[in-house]
Amino acid sequence: MTLFLENHWAPEPAPAGTWTLRLTNLSEAALADFTLSVTTITRLMPDHHVEGGRLVRRTANFHEFAPPEGLRLAPGASWTLRAEGLNRSPFHRNDAAKTAWVTMGGSHLPVQTGDLMQASGAPALPPPRLPEGRLTLPFALLPWPNAITADPGPAPVILHAAPGTAPADLRLMLSVDALHARLFPSARKLFQLSPAPGSRALAFATDASLAPEACRLSFGPTITLTASTEAGRRFGLISLAQMLHGAFTDPAFRFPASGEIADAPRYGWRGCHLDVSRHFWSLDEVMRVIDLLAWQKLNLFHWHLTDDEGWRAEIRAYPELTDAGAHRAADTPAMLPQLGDGPARSGGYYTQDQMRAVVAHAASLGIEVMPEIETPGHAACVVAALPFLVDPDETPSSYHSVQGYPNNSWNPGIPETFTVLETIIEELCAIFPSRHFHIGGDEVARNAWLQSPRARVLMQREGLAGTFELQSWFLKRIKAMLSARGKVLVGWNEVAHGGGVPPEDTLLMAWEKPEVGIELAEQGYDVVMTPGQAYYLDMVQGADWLENGAGWAGPVPPAQTYAYEAEGDFPEALRGHMRGIQACIWCEHFTTRDWFNDLVFPRLSAVAEAGWTLPAHKDWLRFAAQVRLHPAL
Repeated sequence: MTLFLENHWAPEPAPAGTWTLRLTNLSEAALADFTLSVTTITRLMPDHHVEGGRLVRRTANFHEFAPPEGLRLAPGASWTLRAEGLNRSPFHRNDAAKTAWVTMGGSHLPVQTGDLMQASGAPALPPPRLPEGRLTLPFALLPWPNAITADPGPAPVILHAAPGTAPADLRLMLSVDALHARLFPSARKLFQLSPAPGSRALAFATDASLAPEACRLSFGPTITLTASTEAGRRFGLISLAQMLHGAFTDPAFRFPASGEIADAPRYGWRGCHLDVSRHFWSLDEVMRVIDLLAWQKLNLFHWHLTDDEGWRAEIRAYPELTDAGAHRAADTPAMLPQLGDGPARSGGYYTQDQMRAVVAHAASLGIEVMPEIETPGHAACVVAALPFLVDPDETPSSYHSVQGYPNNSWNPGIPETFTVLETIIEELCAIFPSRHFHIGGDEVARNAWLQSPRARVLMQREGLAGTFELQSWFLKRIKAMLSARGKVLVGWNEVAHGGGVPPEDTLLMAWEKPEVGIELAEQGYDVVMTPGQAYYLDMVQGADWLENGAGWAGPVPPAQTYAYEAEGDFPEALRGHMRGIQACIWCEHFTTRDWFNDLVFPRLSAVAEAGWTLPAHKDWLRFAAQVRLHPAL
């Protein structure tokens, strides 16, 4: 059966305009007694008007519409629906129906969807995202080193270990060769143990005066890699691997014949976040993301394991979290399809053994894995899976999150909430050795819990006024659980709301806007900068209608990500609180690997260079010429 849905948007009436859906039946059978379901980032608000049908139900990005009573859609006929009262004006072509299906007689029939079209005016083609660029030195190095005096020459056939190299260094050398082979399966190998015609020797040396992640590469007949730690040696090996790969791949690149590279990163925290809740990524895909981070000398993987759309971590004490909370489907009202889903069951989770495998893989590449479970908001999957955590006397749908989920927070008025959370934290702490444990803390609705009698009793007993003071009380309890286990509480910048939590052993991520980082530092918090306006890699890369991605933070072209200076206006006295920077990969829009690659690259490499390279050594045109060599998912 061929069914096709067209989407149009007109800017009137203000402020958000009109969304028009047109379903055409190109099959040979009529449609009757049916509904149309769509997943869309452009949502109908409670105060809406629909012409040509009605809204049956909506949860977040899921909408179900019914045609007028008795409508029979004959073969070749179309049904048109117009909706006003949208949450905002759409920004781009993908801001209407991402997926759609018709439900009729208990069956779900697929609907092909088109891009969102503007009512007037043909959209302009987006310009190229990268200039042609130019090389300053013909070496394939990203991030660019902070001191380089090397002279270019021909590349050796391969690098071999100098006689007497320690077994630990041989293992490290071969692990970088294996990393390169995973990222570039058809490329030539880079390292081996013994000499061969055309090879060049690599020796290792130790200098305890070098910083922990620093290295020095001296180029002569034998290349000498000097460092004080395994991390420094690994980064030096990756630099050699990048330069060899570039020289093997593109004739514009050479390999150092002589000279020196002396290098160390700008920031200690060079992270990348991955949201696996909105769309589930397989274990192999997660492993490859970690490989990509290692190749670009990032050192922290922030694994966003839970959100409204799905719980992805096996918790053996509460199997319901993954039995009921890890999958979405049209026939499971508590976990309906969301952006990019069809009606069929979709999702997944990671077993505890799989999570341990990710931790081990990352550790072998010098990368720390920090888990995140969302508290107290973004917990729709939790309340769907564990209904005993819901106050039975709370008004249903008494509040909605900014994403449109009703009553989606852990309720601090339910004592079992903290029993469940402590059990979850205990199980995850046994898997993740990182001192850092991310607890979310963002986007709790401003009126959350106020219609919960049990929460109101708690507020009265503790002398708390309003949602955010209650949130602060909640998060202080979570912090105590983490402190008892030797963990640092990490959260989004809203953790500071309502009185926050004690700044000691707390790290907050400034995401809403750059100025938030300074405000947090003034309150005594250590800060990682990850503003949506520069480092959110789901943001659209241009203002043009035909671009892909989300738009709430405005267009974030690669040049903007590259040029952004995270320290910005940080006063000198507060810079000690600025721990580093991080990219965030939110996956509402990332329904395929192609979507991932289109939005993440080259901006992830731009963030990697910002975390490593001092501003004086950055060069946008040099970066643009080099970044095309880097691998994708």
